[in-house]
Amino acid sequence: MKQLATTDASFINLETNNCPQHVGSLGIYDPSTAEGGFVRFKDVINNFEQRLNNLPLFRTRLVQVPGGFDKPYWVVDANFDVEFHLRHIALPQPGDWRQLCIQIARLHSRPLDMSRPLWEAYIIEGLDNIEGLPKGSFAMYTKMHHSLVDGAGGQAYLASFHDLEPNPKPAEVDHAPIFAEHQPSPPELLTRAALNNVKDVAKLTVNGAGLAKNMLKFGLDIAQKKKTPPDISAPKTRFNEKVGVHRVFDSAIFTLEEFKAVKTGLGVTINDVALATVSGALRRYLTDKNQLPEDSLAAAIPLNMRTRKGENNDNNQVGSTFCDLHTNVEDPIERVGKLHESANKAKEFSEGSPFIDAIKIAGVLNPVITRPVVKFWQNNHLSKYLPVNLSTVVTNVPGPNFDIYCAGAKLVRLHGLGLLQPGCGLFHAVFSSGNSLTISFLGDRKQMPDPGFYAECLQASFEELKAAANVKS
Repeated sequence: MKQLATTDASFINLETNNCPQHVGSLGIYDPSTAEGGFVRFKDVINNFEQRLNNLPLFRTRLVQVPGGFDKPYWVVDANFDVEFHLRHIALPQPGDWRQLCIQIARLHSRPLDMSRPLWEAYIIEGLDNIEGLPKGSFAMYTKMHHSLVDGAGGQAYLASFHDLEPNPKPAEVDHAPIFAEHQPSPPELLTRAALNNVKDVAKLTVNGAGLAKNMLKFGLDIAQKKKTPPDISAPKTRFNEKVGVHRVFDSAIFTLEEFKAVKTGLGVTINDVALATVSGALRRYLTDKNQLPEDSLAAAIPLNMRTRKGENNDNNQVGSTFCDLHTNVEDPIERVGKLHESANKAKEFSEGSPFIDAIKIAGVLNPVITRPVVKFWQNNHLSKYLPVNLSTVVTNVPGPNFDIYCAGAKLVRLHGLGLLQPGCGLFHAVFSSGNSLTISFLGDRKQMPDPGFYAECLQASFEELKAAANVKS
């Protein structure tokens, strides 16, 4: 039994029907590399079963403290059944990209069963009419609750279920559990809660004093112009409306080689090129709707805190900062230059900022207090009263730059799916794998009823950057 850390608990407390707190990935595989050139569903099940012992958290379920008087616990699921978590489906004819996107959006819209281990995986066949895919390809869509993994944790998950060669020797399995297989009783949980609450009061007192001191110092640094905060007084757009239960998904696919060529030609970073592609796409999309504001939009940028504060035992070590997208700048070269400056400013501002861990606020107090507040906030769309208007989240997760295999099948394309929060109905995930780079997006269906058009906007935005950098296809 292991109690959730503060950030991990935040994602549990933020869980609602309209904004479920799971993230996902969509991998597409070429089975021709597998033995016999074919992968059976039971091969995938066997692959998962062999490796789940090395990921014991994926065999645990969530246990809530009665009354919500303390953070929940991870407990080994005595009735764990891998076949409940692995599902096998197929697209109907003709099996094209649009059908796959619709299926993924529907699957990602559904909350996970919070009484079971918080992940699911779907093997999807019937991809018969998707351009650029090898014959017989299949997809694997996986969704995991954010309390289990963050971006870096997702990379570890990816590595755990893949091999560096099609037919490797069986991997060694570590059978030692991460925590004891103890099933707690309600009285035991309440007793622990009473003790933890006494400790938490002391921690809140000490941490509160430390936070006040840090905020005062940070405020003085801003006043003395030692730090310059990013301008996030951005205008509201259609993506700041109330988030519903339905999602859309699509993706733009590029070669990493072309992205690097644009990066070199414009003298910026890969991340700058990705942000500029998103910025240009938003500009095109909102212009088409006659809704492009005169002032620039802003985005939230997740940060890997492992590289800033060092590793710990928390599943989530993620923070965030904010970046001006300069959607009000028409010239692509000028826009990418300003984005480069804004991204650097956002990173510099986040160093030592007490606001970088804002997500922890939802996990500091007990669920009995936090969850009703979250529901009231979402049901009444209180985000519309905030002065901070973030039109999207943009996360960049570098994947493997070498070939990897699942049950013998080669991964040929990788897409990421994030989550939506109240008042922010669009999420971009930049994923690189091998020589491909994808910018995938998850959106609220009412806010973005035409995801195919927005995918075209992403492609057109990148073509504009290629032309500006004199990169030829």
